[in-house]
Amino acid sequence: MTIDYHIQDVAPYVNWVYFFYAWGMHNKPQDEKQRLRMEAENVLEKITGRYAVHAVFELMDAHSEGDDIVVGDGHHIPMLRQQQAGSEYLCLADFIHPEHDRIGLFATTVDLGMEKDFDGDAYMKMMVQLLADRLAEAAAERLHESVRKVYWGYAPQEQLTMQELHLEKFQGIRPAVGYPSLPDTSLNFVINDLIDMHQIGIRLTESGAMKPHASVSGLMIAHPQAHYFSLGTIGEDQLTDYAKRRGLPVEVLRKFLASSL
Repeated sequence: MTIDYHIQDVAPYVNWVYFFYAWGMHNKPQDEKQRLRMEAENVLEKITGRYAVHAVFELMDAHSEGDDIVVGDGHHIPMLRQQQAGSEYLCLADFIHPEHDRIGLFATTVDLGMEKDFDGDAYMKMMVQLLADRLAEAAAERLHESVRKVYWGYAPQEQLTMQELHLEKFQGIRPAVGYPSLPDTSLNFVINDLIDMHQIGIRLTESGAMKPHASVSGLMIAHPQAHYFSLGTIGEDQLTDYAKRRGLPVEVLRKFLASSL
């Protein structure tokens, strides 16, 4: 399913904390942050109607097989497990029932023009690009809320404030590709095969990076005990096993997982 959002539909879901970090303003006085936010909101008003934000998602039957998540009619999505001493030794597949479950696969993005249309104005280019990043994340937040309450409907009575949403007080998790529990960007190729990101304008580079850059992809998991974690460092043994499960050469995956080795 695809959804097209107007900018004003997702703007209330923007987490401004990360916007201030991107500007290097997170340690500045509150009045300076408020001034920057007002400038940003004025820019959002100016570009509303000119650009849109897009989402695609699918809810699919799923189950776990070891450290793999198996979706649909047998598509395996191999996961990685914490190996460092002192960790919980978690794997995202732990939060999927081994017999029958469901999972969400999603991607969100913005119109490519938000990254290309302001080359003649350095300030506006930076402002709009950083807002584009926040809008893609905000669309993922809004989409996830709709999935929990309506499309999947496992939390129909959920009533959370925006602050509670940003603090992830909801049931389940939304791990994104490239983030600490899902660091292998090449998984975007697997997700793309299942939900076709192209239909909302996302193209993948050879490294699995998404274009537009202001895009988010990942999984939606409903397990009540599911929580985020950082994979940390993995060993050669797991790299070899993971490569076998992915059906790719070890040296190819070594490039994708360099930061985790």
